[in-house]
Amino acid sequence: MTVPVKIAIGQINPKVGDLSGNLAKIRACVAQAAEAGADLLVFPELALLGYPPRDLLLRRGFVDEAQRAFQEVLRESIQIPLVVGHIHEAPARPTNRADPSAAAWQPHLLHNAVFLLDRGDIVGYQAKVRLPSFDVFEEERYFVPGERHEVLSWRGLRLGLSVCEDLWYEDGLLAAQAAAGVDLLLNVSASPYFRGKPAIRWELGKRWAARACAPLVYANLVGGQDELIFDGRSFVVRPDGAFLLAGPAFAEGLVLGDLTGAPVPPPHAHPLEDLHQALVLGIRDYFRKNGVARAVIGISGGVDSAVVAALAVEALGPENVIGAFLPGPFTSNLSRECARALAENLGVRLVTLSIEAAFEAARNTLGAAIPVEGLVAENLQARLRGLFLMALANAWEALVLCPGNKAEIAMGYNTLYGDTVGALAPIGDLLKHEVYELARFLNARAGRPVIPEEVLARPPSAELRPDQRDEDDLPPYAVLDPLLRALVEENAAVEELARRHAPALVGEVLRRLRRSEYKRRQLPPVLKVSPKAFGMGWRFPVTAGFPG
Repeated sequence: MTVPVKIAIGQINPKVGDLSGNLAKIRACVAQAAEAGADLLVFPELALLGYPPRDLLLRRGFVDEAQRAFQEVLRESIQIPLVVGHIHEAPARPTNRADPSAAAWQPHLLHNAVFLLDRGDIVGYQAKVRLPSFDVFEEERYFVPGERHEVLSWRGLRLGLSVCEDLWYEDGLLAAQAAAGVDLLLNVSASPYFRGKPAIRWELGKRWAARACAPLVYANLVGGQDELIFDGRSFVVRPDGAFLLAGPAFAEGLVLGDLTGAPVPPPHAHPLEDLHQALVLGIRDYFRKNGVARAVIGISGGVDSAVVAALAVEALGPENVIGAFLPGPFTSNLSRECARALAENLGVRLVTLSIEAAFEAARNTLGAAIPVEGLVAENLQARLRGLFLMALANAWEALVLCPGNKAEIAMGYNTLYGDTVGALAPIGDLLKHEVYELARFLNARAGRPVIPEEVLARPPSAELRPDQRDEDDLPPYAVLDPLLRALVEENAAVEELARRHAPALVGEVLRRLRRSEYKRRQLPPVLKVSPKAFGMGWRFPVTAGFPG
């Protein structure tokens, strides 16, 4: 092999549907790669459209605009050869034209494909064969699978191109390309992050490079898109398992690797640092891509809101984060001091507004019709706080960040239209012990107690009645968290759960999980950092009779 030897990867952070903005990112990478003397520039899956475009692909006019923008990308290949993920019109097939919900929303048949472009021409393309339709993926709704396994001849080389999911199947496109003989494998991906996933990708890359006896180039998206976080970490690996390029995590930019150069240190992951970077990126991009600068957070003096506030400060800057302390009739002095100390440590403005007068007024009004006590009184306080938070956000052109964690969300231990209000739930995929781990990591990373030690030491409490503790209403988190991980993330059967935990506890957790499904339908988007998060990848019916 003589060329290409210098590979560039455009690890870009696109915004779904922003064709002009994404094209500008592609052009910037082309200019940099050409100046650096790269022989080939590789972009990720659906780099021009962003991932996942979802029902934009069904919107009339969007695909036409995307194809016009792709012609501009094609012209960029005059400067440097490109490999780029994009859509391709698929052959026509019979479709449902009788049902209006189908006829109006099936304007195109598309492949999810990867193209090789050179000197302003399309050298060839490979359509994605395996279309993921599990968890957060729904590609069978939008695409038809490719049927051909291509090996492209280009400048004396045989190239095996593939798109994301095809990398993950032992027998399929890459196996056929390896058997046919290739000089280089190139996979373009939009692979969302979750804990442990980067190591899986690295092992897959090493196995395919060894099987094909050829280097493998892996180009991945980076950035936050709604609930999903893409970590980048593009790489090039040799058949002997040595890495020739290891792109940065959670950062965009052009990265270069030399196929004839010396190996670089192998990539590695730091679980808590990765989690921290992922959540900061998810918050930052959610706000930036939606054109909002400021966040409002209800700071209660507890660990959940403290962690969300600390992450928001990193993502948006302290000048763009406003804390709201909203004491009620059962708020302790310790909560007041913890909220004040946290705001000082983070350098954010803290607004204190008592809800007591509003609570008394609402209780008096409602008291004419119903007894305002017990759960009614508790939820009334939470909903008044939600009302105040949303009013502050309206006044300051801000978005509210919801501080709910995964254990609370699973058990329905939250108040609809109260502590569930907001535009984004940054820690909604963290179990309670993970929130504490992240809080301690943030303090260690800062070299000082950004989150006050009193916050970490005190028992969790919603403070909606005298001397309330979370564990008065929930199983201890030390028991609940592992049970929920097995149930929600591992999909363990009831029988297996009952072998690990008390059967009565399993039954109660299952009952509360099912009963609170309607609440989860109305939650803000949850940033996904585990294999199974509540949100777009969680699709249980609200109304169901199955007990397990």
